[in-house]
Amino acid sequence: MSAPEELLAALPRGYPANLSSAEAACLIAERAARLPATELPPVIGINGAQGSGKSTITVLVGEALRLFHGMEAVQLSLDDFYYGKPRRLDLAQKVHPLCETRGVPGTHDVRLMVETFAALRHAGPGDLTPLPAFDKLADDRCPREEWGSFTGRPGAILFEGWCVGLRAEDVPSWTGPINALEAEEDPQGIWFRWSMAELAGEYPAIWDQIGLLASIEVPDLETVIASRLLQEEGLAKDSDRPRMDRDAVIRFVQHYERFTRALWDAMPRRADLLFRRTPDFGFTLVSR
Repeated sequence: MSAPEELLAALPRGYPANLSSAEAACLIAERAARLPATELPPVIGINGAQGSGKSTITVLVGEALRLFHGMEAVQLSLDDFYYGKPRRLDLAQKVHPLCETRGVPGTHDVRLMVETFAALRHAGPGDLTPLPAFDKLADDRCPREEWGSFTGRPGAILFEGWCVGLRAEDVPSWTGPINALEAEEDPQGIWFRWSMAELAGEYPAIWDQIGLLASIEVPDLETVIASRLLQEEGLAKDSDRPRMDRDAVIRFVQHYERFTRALWDAMPRRADLLFRRTPDFGFTLVSR
């Protein structure tokens, strides 16, 4: 049995993975295990647009590190560091109304990220590190008593998120709106310039810790929209809480569009491993 096949066999029944995703995860785990040894656990960044499969790949990488390399990894999501509603509403009043919507750089609690990374990387054997959690349906940070935790120092930190590793210099300067949202609600680029300043500010404190960066491309923005609609169905399954319809998802994705396109342009030169996701969730290695 090959390593990817063994990895699939170790997953819970029904987990949404296939041989291609397992092969990609094994390759990332192998590269992560070969990083130069230091006292601090390595940080592995995994990025990709919404619906690219990065969350699934991250879980698989964590299992591959445990099975084949004896490394117990902690898994963190950029999404879990979004500011809660009160903070975003405050930004909407003081900076720009679009700040109310989570997503772009500036809507993450980067200081909490820095504190969490530092706690994990320097933890003693019995230290307990709280792991933040965000409820996407409620669009708010989960109460602290609902957060998970990690005991001790992990063998690796797996950090996944749509813009993980994206730098301000990767994003083209403002030359005018590129979609209906920007044309209607940010025609002068005030919100965009605020987000760019945030991306150039505290985010590099996290990006600079990444020892290996893997990126997953998707074909186009329509794929992102379709994937987000599926995610909404999954989030709202067995729940009577409202979900976004297609129009709402299109508007939501337009918040990210400028940065998503910059990510696609930048990752061929920035990522250590670049995968292209096919419509049937196959993962083709493009560059390494």
